[in-house]
Amino acid sequence: MTAAYLAAAMRLIEQHLGPGTQLTYADRVTSADRVTSADRGNGNSVQRPLLSFLSQRAVAREVKNNPGPFPRRGNVPTLRSTWKSHADFIADLLRFGLWEIHYPASHQHDVEAAIEEAIMGDDFVSAIHRICYWDLVGYLSIPMFRLQLVASASSDSDEVIQEVISERYAQTTGQWKIIYSRFLEARRLRFRPGFSLDHCANLLAGAAEGLALRLLADPNAQVVDHDRKRSLLGTHALAIIRSCLEPMDTPGLGLEEDVHEMVRKAARHVIQ
Repeated sequence: MTAAYLAAAMRLIEQHLGPGTQLTYADRVTSADRVTSADRGNGNSVQRPLLSFLSQRAVAREVKNNPGPFPRRGNVPTLRSTWKSHADFIADLLRFGLWEIHYPASHQHDVEAAIEEAIMGDDFVSAIHRICYWDLVGYLSIPMFRLQLVASASSDSDEVIQEVISERYAQTTGQWKIIYSRFLEARRLRFRPGFSLDHCANLLAGAAEGLALRLLADPNAQVVDHDRKRSLLGTHALAIIRSCLEPMDTPGLGLEEDVHEMVRKAARHVIQ
């Protein structure tokens, strides 16, 4: 039954948030109003208008549409006996849905090959572009990224949801930090003074989510070049490498110092 409720909820996420959602604005408003009204008497749930389509009643109703072998008979009392609150249900849904096994695997070989090329190959710049392109495409391909955005916007004062989102970031950046460390070692690079592995991982993760959000809101934004398998995320990654890293055998110079020196030299040239 636990799997049945999670499967139903994930289907609702895709129906309401996409990608490829067929719901009209009127459908969403009607669904949200109906579900919120039905759940007003539920003392175990904090009211979250942005997540109203995932109310306990809505999820219980959707269970009847489950494919086999999932159970197809759901009800609110059974759901409440498994999760003591709506926040706990949303937290488990996020944990389950953001599990890496649910990400599209159709380009996994391309990503792994590009990672190895970036670490050990000659054309590492092109490989970095490909890694970033597929990563960005992955964000846009999964409904759970959209749920994460909505849940984040709804998580103010909701410690349960905040905790699971924090866990997700720690898991994801941890995986990427292993790859970054391999790249640094293989290329004999180190961080400039003032930078660390955590800094770079957070900078790249923030850029990836920010650009994905931009594309969700404005699909025509010039962020992705599908023909060349490139994106602004790849450009950002190369800028991070140039700004935050330096060869092992060079004297350490902080980013602020380097920028100051560059501008000072340019100004001196203008004066001359």
